Amino acid sequence: MEYKVSVIIPVYKVEKFIGRCVRSLMEQTLTDVEYIFVDDASPDGSIGVLRQVLAGYPERSSHVRILTHPENKGLPAARNTGLAVAQGEYIFHCDSDDFVEPDMLEQLYGKATETDADIVWCDWYLTFEKSERYMKQPNFATAEEALKAMLGGRMKFNVWNKLVNRELYTKNHITFPSGHAMGEDMTMILLFIHAKKVIYVPKAFYHYVKLNTSAISSNYSDKYWKDLKYNVSRIEKYLYDIYGHKLDKEIAFLKLEAKFPLLIMSPKMSLYRLWNNLYPEANRYILKNKNISLRSKLVQTCARYHLYWAVWLHYQLICRVVYGIIYR
Repeated sequence: MEYKVSVIIPVYKVEKFIGRCVRSLMEQTLTDVEYIFVDDASPDGSIGVLRQVLAGYPERSSHVRILTHPENKGLPAARNTGLAVAQGEYIFHCDSDDFVEPDMLEQLYGKATETDADIVWCDWYLTFEKSERYMKQPNFATAEEALKAMLGGRMKFNVWNKLVNRELYTKNHITFPSGHAMGEDMTMILLFIHAKKVIYVPKAFYHYVKLNTSAISSNYSDKYWKDLKYNVSRIEKYLYDIYGHKLDKEIAFLKLEAKFPLLIMSPKMSLYRLWNNLYPEANRYILKNKNISLRSKLVQTCARYHLYWAVWLHYQLICRVVYGIIYR
């Protein structure tokens, strides 16, 4: 059977959320959709919940595949397992703790085929426990404009709000960085490099679930930064091989964006010092990035000149209040 879209859904420790995710996928208005769930050796009851929910949608059963990793390999490897067997004209990635609107695939696929686009992206919702924030994305006429905006931080390179022609993966041998999970979604940048036509749909269809924001800073480990640096280097080398030094400024912007969370996710001075030691060659480009807000530029400039008290104050007044109290 020829599928219009293959949806790839990695599954790992999402027992509390996967039911809502699966229902939102099974109730898509688009037909001829292939659903590939990849069990990344999840130790909880996620797969049991998955099978229970799927039983309520017998009309979809022949279009669902559940693949299993004998051991946990990580998110990028799970995405690659799905890509290796996908048959759809387009690929969509959905994380199993999130959920989507019922007309998402129909709207994105319809726009892709109507305009003969390689990639279609849309707005999304940042979904907290008690509230939700609409995340507007920018519009660009060309793939290169979108590429530069992703490098600069104006446009997000998330995998889950983009529908991508499968041939971009196969013809250009693009896969996700197995074993290097942090920053793995930068892979979308590689796809935009090869896209001929891209289209934006100004509507939110995807709900990215964000809970327990106060615990974010605890995720920063040596493995976190090792993976992130690996993925930044991967993108840098790929861009250099294709563009030479044409995008040196944009690559510096990417490095600044990669380390920016160090300044806004924790009040620890040690992380502010780490920010200064990570990609110091990019710091001189802070004020040249027109993609980011003045506030972001000021915070980074304060960090560059070791005004860590100002960075700490910004965290206490803005980050903790806005994201710790208002958005929860």
